[in-house]
Amino acid sequence: MVKQRLGARTGNRRLAAEGRTETAEARLLRTKDKIKATARKIRREFRSAR
Repeated sequence: MVKQRLGARTGNRRLAAEGRTETAEARLLRTKDKIKATARKIRREFRSAR
């Protein structure tokens, strides 16, 4: 986010793009972690239901 803001302020398009890429990657990793956690929870509940 810092890179994105700094790039926007200074007109450095490359820096702004790097900031957007890093933000998107971080968001994607958080989503991936949430999906994995949900899958683990479902597996636990399914095993205990047997």
